[in-house]
Amino acid sequence: MGGGAAGFFGAIACAEANPGQPVLLLEKTGKLLGKVRASGGGRCNVTHACDSAAQLVAHYPRGGKALKGAFQRFGVADTVAWFAQRGVALKAEADGRMFPTTDSSETIARALEDAARRAGVQIFTNTAVEEIAPLPGGGFQLQLAGTGRPGPTLAVARLLVATGGQPKSAQYDWLRPLGHAVAEPVPSLFTFNVPESPLRELPGVSVPRARVTLAGEKLHYEGPLLVTHWGVSGPAVLKLSAWGARRLSELNYTGTALINWLPDHTDDTLRPWLHQFRQENGRKGIAANPQLGLPQRLWRTLAEQAGIGPDLRWSDLPAKAHNRLLELLLRTPLAVRGKTTYKEEFVTCGGIALADIDLQTMQSRHVPGLHFAGEVLDIDGITGGFNFQAAWTTGFLAGQAMAKSGNVAAASLAGAGA
Repeated sequence: MGGGAAGFFGAIACAEANPGQPVLLLEKTGKLLGKVRASGGGRCNVTHACDSAAQLVAHYPRGGKALKGAFQRFGVADTVAWFAQRGVALKAEADGRMFPTTDSSETIARALEDAARRAGVQIFTNTAVEEIAPLPGGGFQLQLAGTGRPGPTLAVARLLVATGGQPKSAQYDWLRPLGHAVAEPVPSLFTFNVPESPLRELPGVSVPRARVTLAGEKLHYEGPLLVTHWGVSGPAVLKLSAWGARRLSELNYTGTALINWLPDHTDDTLRPWLHQFRQENGRKGIAANPQLGLPQRLWRTLAEQAGIGPDLRWSDLPAKAHNRLLELLLRTPLAVRGKTTYKEEFVTCGGIALADIDLQTMQSRHVPGLHFAGEVLDIDGITGGFNFQAAWTTGFLAGQAMAKSGNVAAASLAGAGA
């Protein structure tokens, strides 16, 4: 069951390793590979340039260490080679993110769909599974959804569940009867809403590196930061939200985010720098002359908030305003009151507990022949291609294991359940 990245990869791997045997891919909706097409602003961030499994696992707030062995069997280099063998070249950008050289997610979606067709995978859309029933002699009976009444049943010998992450705990209820523990789901990779933001006049302003800290918590992250109409976004915020997903949920997505616009500086280094600059540039206006590489609009806004008028010169700067400016450069407070997630790129913290899964084959430890892959598992990475890499890895290992089990019909299921 899998109309997304993990489901397609698993179905292809199974069909290619066991030619001639029926492999079905069932998708609840009428849309295939929606997240693949939407990701990376329509470019598809396929993976991340990591040289080793040890380097790769450091980017997963949940599940990374457990997957180290899996990444050693199918990692970044394997992903690059897999797509290259199917005519798709990937490129690495300066920050390590890897995209198709076409800069189009359609390239990746078409490669997956073409590979599935060539391998003989039978794809069924608008086919929802409401119940999985293990059969006494092995295999499964799938109860398909009907219109106003139960639909038909389908018998398969092996089954891969790759239904993606689900935002509500109840959406895992149809899997719970199979005996697997579920780590309660909460959102990951989201932006901060700041309704009363002092930066609300600066949408579109970005800095290449800032440190975002959640006041009173041991949560912080550095990276590019973007000011938006509703608050703040960018990798620094998204990655902080991933590492702090459970704690932020407990806080009901409220708190104070402190923005250090100059993460190379502390009070002890910035204060003497400002003092020296003031001594050497006393006649210069403050607000109109941005310093320290900050965007002009941001610098002017911080100066205004420090009580610095548009015509004030450095030589006339009062000590109180000087201290306030330093404080804002290192710790601009933003009152976070909620989050924003994007439906097509939604990532879940939580899912089927990894302790219940044999991570060499992605097979259930409770139900032989039942495999899991992708975000339905309690695995999630930070932004940068890591969630797709987990999908490719777990899907490939599951598909290969299903094929090695013998010449039997298999199904890959996505979008199933309530």
